[in-house]
Amino acid sequence: MNAPAVFLTAFLASGVEAVEALTIVLAAGLTRGWRSTIGGVLAATALLGLLIAVLGPALSAIPLSALRVVVGGLLLAFGLQWLRKAILRASGAKALHDETAIFAREAAAAETAARPAGTDWYAFTLAFKGVTLEGLEVVFIVLTFGAGQQRIGLAAIAAGAAVLAVAAVGFAVRGPIARAPENALKFVVGIMLTSFGIFWSAEGVGVDWPGGDSALLAIIAFVAAGAGASVYALRRRPARARRRTAVAETEA
Repeated sequence: MNAPAVFLTAFLASGVEAVEALTIVLAAGLTRGWRSTIGGVLAATALLGLLIAVLGPALSAIPLSALRVVVGGLLLAFGLQWLRKAILRASGAKALHDETAIFAREAAAAETAARPAGTDWYAFTLAFKGVTLEGLEVVFIVLTFGAGQQRIGLAAIAAGAAVLAVAAVGFAVRGPIARAPENALKFVVGIMLTSFGIFWSAEGVGVDWPGGDSALLAIIAFVAAGAGASVYALRRRPARARRRTAVAETEA
């Protein structure tokens, strides 16, 4: 059961990050031209591929029990961060992620920047930075999920499929994928990352889950129920308290 779950989680998480990277790439390409923008994308992709190629074998050499403690702890911390933001967005305490607004902001900044002759380093840097920053999370997910289950290849295939699918849709519509249920996907991914983190870190320290891998389904249900209860509790808070939470999140 873990293999399909690893593939699905890696695919969804990578797809969310790819949507965010695509928004930045499109803003650079449509306003500054594609030559330097594609150069930045290729440079960032090469860097991320190198990280996977170097770190993947190193992680695979670590004993599985120790690896699952480390990977589980990292996934738990990472997943709780995603889940916290998703809960705040779902409850109205934090603004929803808006790819259209981000695209407009990045495109406006790109339009006003100087346009040098030859290589457009603004477009190159914007694309390189966007793909690298969002791609690092994809690399993290591929390495942790793949290493934790000794399926780095499967996680990499899922990530690659997600990136290609998002890129194909984005370039077909020539704009940000504003209709994608990105906030809902982040909620789902946060639940999955947190659940795998609990499952693998406990296995790493010797916990024998009742039902084996099937226990992961119960953990996912438990985390999802807790997240849903948190959203319900936050929505019932007075509007003033929700606004204070939103302000605190913005300042953070």
